[in-house]
Amino acid sequence: MSITYEPVVTTSIAKQIAEQIRQSILDGRLKADDRLPTEHELAQQFSVSRPTIREALKRLAAQNLIRSRRGPTGGTFVNRPSEEEARTSLTTATTLLVSFGEFDLAQIVEARHELEVMCGRLAAERRGDEHIAAMANEIEIQSDATISDEDFCASDVRFHRALVDATGNPVLQFLMCAVIEALQPVENMVIFRYRDRQKVVRQHKRILKAIAAGDPQRTEQKITKQMHYLRAQFALAQDEWERRQDVRADDLPQ
Repeated sequence: MSITYEPVVTTSIAKQIAEQIRQSILDGRLKADDRLPTEHELAQQFSVSRPTIREALKRLAAQNLIRSRRGPTGGTFVNRPSEEEARTSLTTATTLLVSFGEFDLAQIVEARHELEVMCGRLAAERRGDEHIAAMANEIEIQSDATISDEDFCASDVRFHRALVDATGNPVLQFLMCAVIEALQPVENMVIFRYRDRQKVVRQHKRILKAIAAGDPQRTEQKITKQMHYLRAQFALAQDEWERRQDVRADDLPQ
């Protein structure tokens, strides 16, 4: 009895093909909504099997770079991701890197400090009434002592998102989504037991007051003061973690 085997997909080759097509998209040789050659045509161009091409296309689809459409006018097309899709992709990638331990807490706080100070200066110069109202609304939510830590943390994220929106700079808004949506929740998760919620509320009120007054220098000072406070809470959390590790080590059989 004869057995028919499918061609073997060589992952490294599929990866190289995907990278070549990806580079063509990034450097503009392939533009949004351009139709790619068929699997058969690509297989001939790269001198590989169709399963290898399918694997390469799967990699590109996973990166949201291409999309497929069935029917007479169907095929595989270069994708035009929306801003929301791009933000989600960036946030997801950042969250994964954090979970894999690529960034430590000190690096996260340092990056957030420097970026948010810059955003604060611009927000003080460009804020609109809607931004002031959004931040004030979050402060009102945070001032409610009955809300859960989870709700407080969510409001904290929204407050700083409104601050970044007030910069009026879409590039900063895009880049800061990774800091606000991915890194800031990590900070909150680590220090929520150590921070004083009402102190955070007072800090937010001072930041908002400086932004509303159109005072970039004072805004920078108030943001820096809050970042210093958060660093101190991280230190407390780290000391507590190390203490517990020492206790566990002492309890182990000698």
